[in-house]
Amino acid sequence: MGIVMSKHTHNFVNNYDEENIAFGLDRETDEKSLTAYLQKFTDDEMMRILVKRLSDDDISGILDYILGILKKHLKEEEYHRIFLKD
Repeated sequence: MGIVMSKHTHNFVNNYDEENIAFGLDRETDEKSLTAYLQKFTDDEMMRILVKRLSDDDISGILDYILGILKKHLKEEEYHRIFLKD
């Protein structure tokens, strides 16, 4: 079996100064902070702990929100190429 290359990355958070995570200062800081915050949220260890504690309603709400954002801001081709990594 060969080496499996990862399709997904979370490099931004590893290089971003956590002291700069702040919201409401300016758009650029908000964008960088959101990227870092979401990457921290989806860290493998964080997900292993959190998903077991989420209610069915929590899971549905998160999925509905994320899918709504993706549908609103990505074309179908972008969804497949960028999100699904087809």
